[in-house]
Amino acid sequence: MSPWAGRLPNGLALTVERPAGEGSGLVSVALTVAAGGDDDPAGAHGTAHLVEHLMFPRAAEGEGQDGHVARIEGAGGVCNAETHRDHTVFHTTVPAGMLPAVLEWEAERLLGFAPEEAVVRTETAVIGEEIRGAAAGGRVWEAALGALHPGRRDSFGTPAELARVTAGDAADFFRRHYRAGAMALSVAGDVDPDRVAGSVATLFADLPGGGRPRGAQGVPRGTGLPGVGAPGVIRTAPLASPVSGAALGHPLPDPVADRHGYLAHVVLAEVLGRGVLPRFTRRDPRVASARITCGYHGQWLGSAAPDLALVLLACAPGAAPAEAADGWPEVLAEVAARPPAGAEHRRALNSLLLACHRAADSLTSRAVAHGRTALLFPGASPAGLPHELARVTPADVSEAARALLAGPRSVTELGGTP
Repeated sequence: MSPWAGRLPNGLALTVERPAGEGSGLVSVALTVAAGGDDDPAGAHGTAHLVEHLMFPRAAEGEGQDGHVARIEGAGGVCNAETHRDHTVFHTTVPAGMLPAVLEWEAERLLGFAPEEAVVRTETAVIGEEIRGAAAGGRVWEAALGALHPGRRDSFGTPAELARVTAGDAADFFRRHYRAGAMALSVAGDVDPDRVAGSVATLFADLPGGGRPRGAQGVPRGTGLPGVGAPGVIRTAPLASPVSGAALGHPLPDPVADRHGYLAHVVLAEVLGRGVLPRFTRRDPRVASARITCGYHGQWLGSAAPDLALVLLACAPGAAPAEAADGWPEVLAEVAARPPAGAEHRRALNSLLLACHRAADSLTSRAVAHGRTALLFPGASPAGLPHELARVTPADVSEAARALLAGPRSVTELGGTP
C-alpha cells in the first residue's frame, strides 16, 4: 500500500504507511524536527542535543512512574532519539493497539514542554559524559566537517557551553524550532491510515504553526565552503586516536540538487571499500588498513547538504601518520581512469541494495526515513531509493572519483592516545 502523505492546517507533515503484507501487530512512530547542531545559538553549542534529552520528561513526584520512557516500556515498546547536524528524530515502536496512546503522549510532550532548572543540570551532566565517551571516529568526522564547511557544528555540543544553558534558554530554543511547519510525524506498521490521520489532526491541531526560523541562529541550509569545487588540501589540527594514521574528508554533492551524483559517490565508496582499498593496503607498505564511509557519521542520506565522505588510513608500524595519506590520490586515480568491472560494480550495488531492503524490514527505519525525506529531501521517496541506486553506472562511479580528485580534501593526522 502506498504511504498516505499530507499536511495539517498548521503545517505539520504527516506520513502513514501500512507496508504490503504488514500483520506484525507492531507500529513505529517517528517525530522529526528540522533543528540540530547547526541551529545551536552562539555560545550555547549543544542546545539542540539538550532539548532532545528534555523531550523525555520525568513524571512528577507521586505519579508512580518515571515519565515518558516508563510509559513506552510499560506499553511493551521501546523509544529513543538522535540529534544530527540538521535535524533531530524521536522514534518509538509499540504494539499496534497502543498507537492511540502513543500519539497522545507525543502530542502531550510537545504541548507541555516546560523544563525545570534541576532537570536541565542533570541532563547537561549526562550529555557531558556522552561527549567524553564519544568514539574518536566522531571527533574525526567533525574535524573534517569544520574544515570543509566552516561554521557547521556537530550534534554533541561542548560541556563548557552547555553548562551555561538555562531552562529558559532551552524553552526558547524549543519555541523557535519545534513548530508544526518544521516537523514531520511518520507512522509505519499495522495501522489504518485514515484513522491515524484523523487522530493526528485532532491531537496535534494546537501545535504552533510556522516553519523553520530565519535569521540570527544557526547557519543557512545547503551552503558550504565558498569555491568548494576548487582543489586543495586543508590541514586540521592533529587528533589523539587509538590508531596512528590519517583521516581525509571529501565534500559530497548535494543530495537534493544532485541526487544521482550523491548516490554515485555512495557506490564509489562501496567499490573502494570492497576491492580497491584492500588491494591498496597490500601494495603500499605505509598503510596497514583503509576504509571509507559516506554521509553523516557514516550514514549516507543521514543529513542534507553539506555532507562528506571520510577516509581513514592507519599507518603501518614504522610509518609516520603523514605518510599514510600520500598514496590516496593514486587510489582515486585508478578508479577515475578505469570504471569498475561489471562484477565489481554489481557486488557493490548488491551490497547497498541489500542494506536498503534490510532497512525496509524495520518499521523504525521506515518511519524515520519518511520523516527525513519529508523535511530534508523533498520530492524523493524512500521506496524509490533502490531504483535510484540501480541507475548508477560504472561510468558514474569513475566520474565520482574524478570529482573527488579535482575537489578539496581535509587531512587530519591521527596520533596515539595521550
